[in-house]
Amino acid sequence: TIRVSFSGVDPDAKYIVLMDIIPVDNKRYRYAYHRSSWLVAGKADPPQPARLYVHPDSPFTGEQLQKQIVSFEKLKLTNNELDQHGHIILNSMHRYQPRVHIIKKKEHTASLLNLNSEEFKTFVFQECMFTAVTAYQNQLITKLKI
Repeated sequence: TIRVSFSGVDPDAKYIVLMDIIPVDNKRYRYAYHRSSWLVAGKADPPQPARLYVHPDSPFTGEQLQKQIVSFEKLKLTNNELDQHGHIILNSMHRYQPRVHIIKKKEHTASLLNLNSEEFKTFVFQECMFTAVTAYQNQLITKLKI
């Protein structure tokens, strides 16, 4: 679960907090058990449609954001291309980078129709990069989970 805190926001403004997860590169990977490492296995599969996950407590006031940690524990990932539940769709055996976006909401707008016209900031935490899998790649973890 990614958890973030914010500072330097306007306490009286409203903010929408979102997350997306983007491919790191155009490669597919495989896990080499004998080396205990990931190896490039070829070209990436076509990327899944990009989805933004809007934090369910949005919009936040700046005051709220300065006082609390925002947790993305309800965000769900799937490899199901036909997902109808708003989960973020990823390709298994590909590397991804989560990004957190904070958007300062204009006072008289009901929704976000054009993100490019909004004041926003994007945060990337390199340490959150991961490889999506649909089966555990470590036999010890498999035994532990079963």
